[in-house]
Amino acid sequence: MYLVCGEALFDVFIQNDGARSNELAFKAIAGGSPFNVALGLRRLGSDAALFTGISSDSLGQRLRQVLRDEGVSDAYLIASDAPTTLAMVGLDAAGSPHYSFRGEGCADRQLLAEHLPTLDTRVRGLHVGSFSLVVEPVAETLLTLVQREHQQRLISLDPNVRLGPAPDIARWRERVETFAGYAHLIKVSEEDLQLLYPERDPQQVAVGWLNARCQLVFLTKGSKGASVHSRHGHWSAPAMAVATRDTVGAGDTFQAALLSYLARHELDSPEALATLSQEQIDAMLHLAIEAAALTCARVGPDLPYLHELERQSAR
Repeated sequence: MYLVCGEALFDVFIQNDGARSNELAFKAIAGGSPFNVALGLRRLGSDAALFTGISSDSLGQRLRQVLRDEGVSDAYLIASDAPTTLAMVGLDAAGSPHYSFRGEGCADRQLLAEHLPTLDTRVRGLHVGSFSLVVEPVAETLLTLVQREHQQRLISLDPNVRLGPAPDIARWRERVETFAGYAHLIKVSEEDLQLLYPERDPQQVAVGWLNARCQLVFLTKGSKGASVHSRHGHWSAPAMAVATRDTVGAGDTFQAALLSYLARHELDSPEALATLSQEQIDAMLHLAIEAAALTCARVGPDLPYLHELERQSAR
């Protein structure tokens, strides 16, 4: 089982104008990058739990219901009287999302050291990412957890930079580098690296993260596909052709597909990750690209199920 750590919230999409100029119609969808990764893992056949603060308000209760319906373990949820975070989402002409967050003091940020769980052997790996790496107090809590567990469990990282809730890019750089120092697998978007290191070649940043601990760095490039850096070298694969509705949740799908591959093949440990062949890594890369494409063909973070991905791969 993977323990996915970080925010759970609602993405609020503007649907259309109302009948009058002072009306707008909205559609709210449960989300947050870590929340999506946990759901994506379950839909792809892997056990997952979410470690986050969940509000006692009506939106928090709905988040709990979604997790139950999807089969994500609620054993690591921390109840909170703070409200649920809202992310207001606008889409540009290409379907790429732009976020505005209402999250200061909200439940998903309220994880403290006293909430850190004791993990048993069922938890094979931890995944961390997005603005929970940066906003406090949750950021320090997750760092403490990763520092405690990195020698015995697989640690994966997706920076998923969101400047809305945390606009200090220097702070982002410092925290991403700190978490990267404990990670065995990193997935990062080209867009994230352009924000973090505008003067540096994204490929060189990815190479710089490889070390004795970090065995794999995947770099996603949107419509240009994705690449991977490993001890076997560097190579790329093109995106899968798809009629894109929007790209919300595509990166989370990519991440979930990588981790689910490792779980299904019993490779979800630091030791096993170091033994991966080039062929296995390439299979991970192509699986993740295909999974992300299925999400792009849908509206919002509607991540695919394993049977859908298997059907797509068989074509």
